[in-house]
Amino acid sequence: MKKHNFSAGPSILPQSVLHKAAEGVVDYNQSGLSLIEISHRSAAFVDIMASARNLSLELLGLQDKGYQALFLQGGASMQFIMAAYNLLENKAGYLNTGTWSNNAIKEAKNFGTILELASSKEANFNHIPKNYAIPEGLDYVHVTSNNTIYGTQLHDFPTASPLVCDMSSDIFSRALDFSKFDLIYAGAQKNMGPAGTTLVIVKEEVLGKVSRNIPSMMNYKVHIDKESMFNTPPVFAVYVSLLTMQWLIDLGGIQAIEKENQRKAQLIYDTIDQSELYIGFAAKEDRSAMNATFTLAAGADAETFGQMVKDAGINGLNGHRVVGGYRASMYNALPYESVLVLAEVMNEFNRKG
Repeated sequence: MKKHNFSAGPSILPQSVLHKAAEGVVDYNQSGLSLIEISHRSAAFVDIMASARNLSLELLGLQDKGYQALFLQGGASMQFIMAAYNLLENKAGYLNTGTWSNNAIKEAKNFGTILELASSKEANFNHIPKNYAIPEGLDYVHVTSNNTIYGTQLHDFPTASPLVCDMSSDIFSRALDFSKFDLIYAGAQKNMGPAGTTLVIVKEEVLGKVSRNIPSMMNYKVHIDKESMFNTPPVFAVYVSLLTMQWLIDLGGIQAIEKENQRKAQLIYDTIDQSELYIGFAAKEDRSAMNATFTLAAGADAETFGQMVKDAGINGLNGHRVVGGYRASMYNALPYESVLVLAEVMNEFNRKG
């Protein structure tokens, strides 16, 4: 039985993408060679990389606007370092909305003064801080658009320039004015592809302004000049990311998938709110369309609920250890039918009391 995959990451990919990727691993385009054994300097892979970079800008509406797209390694955790290495000269402001923004702050402190603009840590990050001031003179402002662990999502972004955003868990999931951002980074393994590559979108005009010497591997300008192939890239992860972006284009792009994501989120949050057995973790106004977090009310039979979830073929529903409870991750590739199965299980459990 095919599982209903609510894993927070690495997470579900479209079935058509998996099949095409599998074919490419065995025999890429009937070349007699596997995708993962051809040279990354070959015409075939150079075309894959160029197409992936171009398509990411197309999806975000950033073609011909001074942006470059890169596929790098090290995950978002490496970008915590690279963003500061390339942009932080004196002082930067960070909005602290969870574990990953907290980790980004920790790494950035190695390069300059970090001002925590606001934090919801005192409430275990169950909401997004609001009405905070942004002082003048900052090298940049950093935010995390979606917080997978806590199930919160930014719906209003600060007006700041340069603006840096970690979009690891909601990239390509909703329509935004992406030109408001000067640097976007996103680990592929939640909403775009397999683990192993990180998409970086950077406006070239913000680079080259720090006085420090930046090592080649950490320098965005070096990777831009080498067309994202300064070193051997993660060929499989880039290829699957390209296939996923093509799948998204075929669906109608970000605007189309946003409607589907809203439909999925509405179903699961209505199910939570209509029963006293379920308690949503995140503040309602800050709920994430990607990660719905909830717990069972005191006295509810967690063992029975867990068995019902298992019997329905639902995978990856357990919450993160710092929150507990349950987390339904509903990334782009998760079909509505899977969310419907989960809602039916939750409703059946509610009827049993």
